[in-house]
Amino acid sequence: MKFLHTADWHIGKELGAFSLLSEQWQAFRQMVTIAEDEAVDGIIIAGDLYDRGIPPLSAVEAFEDMARIMNLEHHWPIYAVSGNHDGAVRLGAGREWRETTSFYLHTTLAEAFEPVELADMQIFMLPFLDPLDARIYYQMSEEEGRDYTSIEAVLAKIIPDLVAKFNPGKRHILVTHYNVVGTGNVNYELTSETNSQVGGLKGVPASLFADFDYVALGHIHLRQASPTDTIRYAGSPVKFNTKEAQSEKGVYIVEIDDHVSLKWRRIHPIKDLIVVKGTFAEITAPAYFEQYARNGANWFSISLTDFPDVRNARGILTKIYGDVVEVNYIGQNEQLGDVVQSELVDGTLSDQEIISNFYETVTEKPLSEEQVQLVETILNEVGRGE
Repeated sequence: MKFLHTADWHIGKELGAFSLLSEQWQAFRQMVTIAEDEAVDGIIIAGDLYDRGIPPLSAVEAFEDMARIMNLEHHWPIYAVSGNHDGAVRLGAGREWRETTSFYLHTTLAEAFEPVELADMQIFMLPFLDPLDARIYYQMSEEEGRDYTSIEAVLAKIIPDLVAKFNPGKRHILVTHYNVVGTGNVNYELTSETNSQVGGLKGVPASLFADFDYVALGHIHLRQASPTDTIRYAGSPVKFNTKEAQSEKGVYIVEIDDHVSLKWRRIHPIKDLIVVKGTFAEITAPAYFEQYARNGANWFSISLTDFPDVRNARGILTKIYGDVVEVNYIGQNEQLGDVVQSELVDGTLSDQEIISNFYETVTEKPLSEEQVQLVETILNEVGRGE
């Protein structure tokens, strides 16, 4: 069988102050063309369908239209899970009628133990979980639950229970959404999505998933972060921040018969994200900026290596380049010393990182392990309250 593996659509996300919905539609249309060309048997979406737990109406309408095109017009089965950015309860509504058209969207741990049974394959779908959800599912006492406060500990319990559901005569696929660490990405500089927003900052070892023939991952936005040859991140189909600006976006075509074979199919951005760096004089010189298609053709992240003695530097840069998503000042100032300032936070930092960075700035020391646990507990409570 042949599947298209994608993830991290983040429908509704903005790049700075700019909506990405048009670019997300462009990427989706290319994805549909790829799926047609490859004659796939199904679509895997490994989490983070939306960018927030309560997405705007425009995002909901866009995803519903995309799902309709894939599932009802092209009749592709969809195998999807909720990610850490999704509102699992809301996303899980309507499961019964969706599955009548082979649209499988799992948002709870209980559903993870109900694989989709195909003729020669079982497809397990494990959504991103708060460790508390696992403790409740397993009906742990307070004392038992103390050993299951991290994602790694919880998955170490869940995965063997999934494997126990294996039909030995079939192949086994897992669709899930976590930071998984293996030999392939041990030295790779990942995006900020490395840090999950709830349930622990550390990655889980790829060895936990060794019994599966293929693991379709979401959560990290770059395919280069894939931990092993058969445990893969498809990455996001659209560039969401400057850390991804130089990366190639696309989807994996996964063919599973006697063995697993992968083909990477690129998605070409209609409007790209370009990082510009230099002194104000350098990047405002026509000989420099005329090399780029500007004024709406691309987005620009600008890093200035000096502090220009001009009024409204950002306004000047916007007039030259058009869609400027952020302006960073990187350099030295007599009063400030070595600094990095940004006129815009682009939303790539997790809640833990924001709190940790603030604490370290104020106290000049990092959070202790106990403080990290306290922050995670509070964020878990806040997340459940949403």
